[in-house]
Amino acid sequence: MLYTEMITTGALIYREPGRFLDYNAEEHPVALQLGGSDPKELAHCAKLAEEWGYDEVNLNVGCPSDRVQNGRFGACLMGTPEVVAECVSAMKTATDVPITVKHRIGIDEQDSYEELHRFVQLSAEAGWDTFIGHARKAWLQGLSPKENRDVPPLKYDVVYQLKQDFPQLNLIINGGITTLDVANEQLEYVDGVMIGREAYSNPWLLQQVDTDFFNNDAKVTHRSQVIDAMIPYIEEQLSNDIYLSHITRHMLGLYQGLPGARAYRRHLSENATKKGASLQVLLDAVALVTDPLD
Repeated sequence: MLYTEMITTGALIYREPGRFLDYNAEEHPVALQLGGSDPKELAHCAKLAEEWGYDEVNLNVGCPSDRVQNGRFGACLMGTPEVVAECVSAMKTATDVPITVKHRIGIDEQDSYEELHRFVQLSAEAGWDTFIGHARKAWLQGLSPKENRDVPPLKYDVVYQLKQDFPQLNLIINGGITTLDVANEQLEYVDGVMIGREAYSNPWLLQQVDTDFFNNDAKVTHRSQVIDAMIPYIEEQLSNDIYLSHITRHMLGLYQGLPGARAYRRHLSENATKKGASLQVLLDAVALVTDPLD
């Protein structure tokens, strides 16, 4: 399951929704992650997600940034579990698309297990049956969003305890998981694993997921296949006046760990942003890498 970046309800309601909701068919199954705290607005946006064919709608109750706090959504909502429950209920009433919630294990000094248990229980009673627990609490004051991804210690055992206390719920764990071996170990305690930063910085990590977890033959065995598959998409986007860098910036980690990977990243970073940058910029960058599989 692929998750979008967090999109605020205001962006969808007051701006052109297609700018934020459009995606490529190959991205299925894909979930729309929403940021908001108004039940009616979230219900409206959940309905939009259904109309656009999303497979899931996820309410973000984990982002700790100042901008998000000022909008009264994200991690600060953990301080008002009744509001979250009301939001979940409104979203589930508005659409048949599955509604999930991504949350932290606590915020600031409000980090007891009893408070987390109550947070989950209220949302479960509102109809929420799948939750994604980032096994770190969030410090809303004193730490930057980047620091909130590393400084608060990971406490996987807290998420495991939630699964024991709510066995009927589908629990997905998130936070600090960088290898498939670790992901597999987590499945002894929870129902699923979300990988965030590592999947972005080292996307080749996902190459073995189909074989290791879903008993499917790997469709992609060489990084060059990824490049070949991206070429028609890039050409289409360039013809629609999309800058090359808007695509290649998400491909910088494809060759992580291979000889020439740094030169590949540097070439893309320096040239893909230039006006009129063409597909050849990517092809020239790939030529700087030595891939033993190709």
